[in-house]
Formats: sequence, structure tokens, C-alpha cells
Amino acid sequence: MTIVLLPDTLDGEPVLPAHVQAVRYAADRPLPAEADEAEALVVWGSSRGWLAEAAARLPKVRWVQSLAAGPENVLAAGFGPEVVITSGRGLHDLPVAEHTLALTLALVRGVPELVRAQQQHRWAAELGGLQPLHPEGSVRTLLDAHVTVWGFGSIAARLAPALAALGAHVTGIATAAGVRHGFPVVTRAAVSEVLPGTDVLIGLLPATDATRHAIGAGALALLPSRALLVNVGRGATLDEEALVAALRAGRLAGAALDVFESEPLPSDSPLWDEPSVLISPHAAGGRPVGAAELVADNLVRFVSGSPLRNVVQR
Repeated sequence: MTIVLLPDTLDGEPVLPAHVQAVRYAADRPLPAEADEAEALVVWGSSRGWLAEAAARLPKVRWVQSLAAGPENVLAAGFGPEVVITSGRGLHDLPVAEHTLALTLALVRGVPELVRAQQQHRWAAELGGLQPLHPEGSVRTLLDAHVTVWGFGSIAARLAPALAALGAHVTGIATAAGVRHGFPVVTRAAVSEVLPGTDVLIGLLPATDATRHAIGAGALALLPSRALLVNVGRGATLDEEALVAALRAGRLAGAALDVFESEPLPSDSPLWDEPSVLISPHAAGGRPVGAAELVADNLVRFVSGSPLRNVVQR
């Protein structure tokens, strides 16, 4: 009998193959005694400390399924090199794309300014009435806007068509150039050619050594002053100090951020008080779509010895 540990944060009940027993556990509490015999562990919503304790306590575990798209916490927990780790890549594509689009539209259509005016009981006449479609020095519509998506993976595959449907011209930046899902994609080497004409830069980068502060002072300096930044990838990919400096110097028009280098965002972060910054509390994901189905499929593969889906290279 193969025992798999399932968190109480997993919505739905995966269909279990024969001779597999599921043991439910609380994602924020110590594992039950029967967990010690588990060979598979599904993780969603547990802290780094919890994961480290699980790695030390579960010597029989041979496979860990993270439901996060980026399984950094599981990779850092201390599971042995013989343990196969799989990610939740693909489960968050639609929710994250939806939230990214919402943040982008909020910036473009001036929602933060509208909210501030409402709080002041002020009719913001400058934001309504007759308006130029493309006012000088600002971006107020996605129609004919040039949107660059840095990190053109499966989330971008969902997001880009929605942006294009609203009239945007979308260009991707990824590790390999070409055409993906009908959109032109360039490599990081071409950033200096793409960013100067960008109206909205969307960051969907994963956190790796190569992507740390990829959106830094150099990249921000290439953007025109009218440009808007939306970061929904990982906080470590954005240099927050460089962002604040660019905003205060008028070299960037605004930003919407869902991820941060330190989470929760410290109360003394200068980002809180920047009037042109919209802060979202890592809210884009958190709703894995099809998680139970992925777990069920990988369980069948695990007990049969077949290759697992979404294996993370270690």
C-alpha cells in the first residue's frame, strides 16, 4: 500500500489508483503519526519551516508534488537528491493571467487615481469627460499600446491573446527567440531594442539566479517616462530600490506589484506611500485550477513507475 499525504488546502478529492491510501494533513500543523510511512507528499500553502521539518521527518518520501508554479520553498526544504519534485506549472495560468490583466487595466485606466478621488469625495473631472485617446506622455488605453511581457511562458500564453483582443501589440522576452502562440518573442539580448518603445512592461519571470533584479536600474532606464510596470512573476526579479528611484525621478509613470522581495511587504517599505504604485498582496495565484486532476494523474504515474508531469530539474 502506497501512502500519499494530501493537504487540507487541496480543493477536491483526487481519484486514487488501486493500492494507494490518502492521509489528509493540516498544512499549518504538525504531521499526523501515520505520515511517517508516506512515500508521496502533496504540498500547498505550508511554510518553509514546515517543509524543512517534513523533509527531516519523512525518510520514505520519494516524490513531492508542489501545487505552486514556482516550487522554490520545496527545493530549499532539504529533501534528498533522490526525491523527485514536481511543480504545479499550468495550474495557475488562468487566475494569474486574469489578475495581471486586471492590474494592467487598473494602471492604464487610472483606477488608483479614481479611488483616491473617491476617498476625498472629489469629482475628478480631469479623469473623465472628453479625453484624447493617446495623450502626450501617458498611456490611457491598451488600443495600439506596445506591451512587453518579460517571461513568456504558459501564463503569457493565456494573457497575450487577452491583451491583443483589447488592441495591444504584444512582444515577449524569453530564453529563446521566435514566435510563440502567434506573438513575436525576443531574448534578453534584445531588451535594449524593445524596452524604449514599450508602453507597459509586464514581468512574469520566475525566481532564479539569472533573473534576480533582471528588471533593475538598467532595464528601467530604457523605458520611456510614460511607461507602466506590472510585476506578477517573483519579487526577486525586480529591484525595488531602483523602481522607487525611477518613479520619484519621473522616469516611470506608475507600477502595479503583486510580488515583493520580502513578503508580507514590510510596513516601512517606501512602496506603500508612492502615489503611482498599486500594491496587491500576492493575490494573482492561490487558486490552482485542476490541482486534483494533476495529483491523480501523477499518482497513477508514480505507482506505475512512469515519468511524472512537471518534474523540476534540481
